[in-house]
Amino acid sequence: MTSIQAVKALKGVLREHLDWNGARLTFLAQFLLALFKVKTVNLAQLATALSGRAKVDSNYKRLQRFFRGFGLEQAVIARLVIRLLPIREEPWYLTMDRTNWKFGRLHINILLLGVAYKGIAFPLFWTLLRKTGNSNTAERIELMERFLAQFPAEKVAALLADREFVGKAWFAYLMARGIGFRIRAKENTRIPNRNGIPLNAWRYFGGLAIGESRILPRPRHVWGCSVHVVGMRLEGNEFLILLTSDSPEGAIQDYARRWEIETLFACLKTRGFRFEDTHLTDPDRVSKMVALLAIAFVWAHQTGEWLHQQRPIPLKKPCSVDSSPSSAMALTTCAMPSSI
Repeated sequence: MTSIQAVKALKGVLREHLDWNGARLTFLAQFLLALFKVKTVNLAQLATALSGRAKVDSNYKRLQRFFRGFGLEQAVIARLVIRLLPIREEPWYLTMDRTNWKFGRLHINILLLGVAYKGIAFPLFWTLLRKTGNSNTAERIELMERFLAQFPAEKVAALLADREFVGKAWFAYLMARGIGFRIRAKENTRIPNRNGIPLNAWRYFGGLAIGESRILPRPRHVWGCSVHVVGMRLEGNEFLILLTSDSPEGAIQDYARRWEIETLFACLKTRGFRFEDTHLTDPDRVSKMVALLAIAFVWAHQTGEWLHQQRPIPLKKPCSVDSSPSSAMALTTCAMPSSI
């Protein structure tokens, strides 16, 4: 198949999902095919791979014009991702996390909400944080509200997030909106015992062997909300402590899927499309690049699944990840002393 035929075929499929004019669909098809070829978001390298008769300099200016002028609605991208993934009838596990890197003196900091599917997460909505460091409650709520404007809360099995994503107002918001969660807490999080005396969370699980887990009896009042507390001892004298709105028996297995967003970030960055190689610094333009990568990533994944069905691809043995509860099915639950 020639490059012109490939663009035409891809454009035809994209037209079924995107209500864009022909020129924009042609550009998107050319961009995706170029990205798959050069495997980097660097515009100078993408310009060398764009199909057509234009010279490299003209392609580079075309790319610049796109990122300068064309708008990409995240809601459109999110609906496209969900349509392309065969998950519409399943409960969704959402993952929220940040990825960041430094370009010169500029810090690029992205808060992203994705949906977990078969070991990896797919981008749905994101925010360019115009600062370094953690997100705040208002930023997380704004991201979730954009999701809920497009999809019902009933579709969400649980939101999975790491230790950054705790707080009284945040937990209250999730409960009020009917979003279940499995969120990791710091080991020194204060959790009351049955006498109402707050203790550091790790103390409830200090007697566990590596790989053992325990569910504290009855919900506890943490961050202003009544939540279940589940703990597991990890290697290296660390503890996985989860605060969960419901279903504590399966919380560790659910939370293990949080790692899928880390896999996404690795695939978007050094192990995949080399996102950190972009020289874009304007937040709106970086956001457009995330949108294009979301389309490219779900398209590449689904193409890989189709190819695997035609001719199975040999899979490497899974490797263990330190401090990640990826082997939750092997855990045991210990009896809990009545004193706590």
